[in-house]
Amino acid sequence: MGAIGSFVAGAALAQGTAPRTVRLGYQKSSTLIAVLRLQGSLEQRLAPLGVKLSWHEFTSGLPLLEALNLDNIDLSADVADTVPVFAQAAGAQLTFVAQEAPSPTAQAILVRADSPLKSVADLKGKRVGFSKAAGVHYLLLAALEKAGLSFADIDPAYLTPADGRAAFERGSLDAWVVWDPFLSAAQKQAGARVLADGTGLASYQRYYLASTRFAQARPDVLGVLYAELEKAGRWVKGNPREAAALLAPFWGLDAAIIEQANARRSYAVRAVTPQNLSEQQKIADAFFAEKLLPRRLNALDVALYQPGA
Repeated sequence: MGAIGSFVAGAALAQGTAPRTVRLGYQKSSTLIAVLRLQGSLEQRLAPLGVKLSWHEFTSGLPLLEALNLDNIDLSADVADTVPVFAQAAGAQLTFVAQEAPSPTAQAILVRADSPLKSVADLKGKRVGFSKAAGVHYLLLAALEKAGLSFADIDPAYLTPADGRAAFERGSLDAWVVWDPFLSAAQKQAGARVLADGTGLASYQRYYLASTRFAQARPDVLGVLYAELEKAGRWVKGNPREAAALLAPFWGLDAAIIEQANARRSYAVRAVTPQNLSEQQKIADAFFAEKLLPRRLNALDVALYQPGA
């Protein structure tokens, strides 16, 4: 087991001036953060602490955690389980704040409706698009391994979700690996067909993180964020139509697409423990074996926030 540290809600602030402006990075697919932003509840809860919030959007998880590592943001909204592994390899000092329970069907390998490809084994020699270091990157590795292939057997194309969708629709890709809500949008708008999803391959757990520097300085902010995420997760699952209607103009998608996407995500926010980080080591080992990480990692060599302790 790794050198796991912990930060406890309500702990004394680190010496020096605690940050008063919190820089929060997120992706378009950061559902619960989008809900909190649209409802204004997170800012309302932080105001009594004398904290202002600034919002910073990123195209995918890897640049988001690169910004966290470079101290350009303080908090990261949810990123897929694969992303922190790459951040650790880059030397990032991460504190895991919260985890969303598995949502394996919320990411998938897609082909066009008229594609001759019928199985993952058919991807040999084909051009496959996906976002580097995203959860879909690991899903692809796991699916290829199960089909008796390696990463070297495909022609990879590292693309943002927007660029991937465009390349997929114009036929520049044989397959596209993507997550919700982009997955549901491609199915409903472009008639994309699922070749394989994460069932039995990749749990697809999403993590909320902080730089360890910020976690030590503002555990009170982490406590507020954790509580609001829990609340938002329950609201989205308990009010699917209302949530879809709220997010539709923000995402620029039909509410029906969003409702389908949200049905696949657990949005069950929970504390991060060594036990539910177990798949992280498997992910790290898979990327190292494919020479996609520069060194072998101990995936548990991170700090874990303990809400309410």
